[in-house]
Amino acid sequence: MNLSDALRTQPILYVRQRRELAELFGFETRNKYEVLTSEGASCGFIAEQGKGVGAFLMRYLLGHWRTFSLHFFNTDRSVAFVAHHPFRFYFTRLEIAGPDGQKIGAIQRRFAIFSKRFEVEDPTGKVVLTVQSPFWKVWTFPFMRGDKEVSVLRKKWSGALREIFTDADNFQIELGETSHEERALILAAAVYVDLLFFENNQGGGMALLDG
Repeated sequence: MNLSDALRTQPILYVRQRRELAELFGFETRNKYEVLTSEGASCGFIAEQGKGVGAFLMRYLLGHWRTFSLHFFNTDRSVAFVAHHPFRFYFTRLEIAGPDGQKIGAIQRRFAIFSKRFEVEDPTGKVVLTVQSPFWKVWTFPFMRGDKEVSVLRKKWSGALREIFTDADNFQIELGETSHEERALILAAAVYVDLLFFENNQGGGMALLDG
């Protein structure tokens, strides 16, 4: 099963971060993830683009504020869709498009003091889903359509040693009553949430300033 099919048919997906040995010693490498079905079958991969010294320095110094792109791959390595993060100090944004460049939508961070707040936009910029995670539920992100919860993203605890020695994360996505396009946006939001709130950025000085 490839990622595009899984987004259409699977009620639950898991996103598992894949860490390299270098990150145990404080060197930030490109973010990579594997997408799995509830049965544990691999259905896709996600990889941050950008190689070389310049990309390494951007990750190390600017953390999640940097400009970056993420490619979402099917199991045959074909690109299902692409997410682009333009440089912003606050009210950050993730823009998602198909492999042909056609816009799918965006995830827009909004101002909030005691919660983490996002809006999910369709290709026209219309808000179709909202996310507000209160500070007492730091690992849970419900996606709302009006007053109804239609999907939820949960960070799953990966064990004491992994939590202490790496910043590898695992997420469960309950996709619920959402369209195929919305599911692609929710999957992109899972990675976005990880980069904003759970990425250690060990040694990344500027990342320590983010609330």
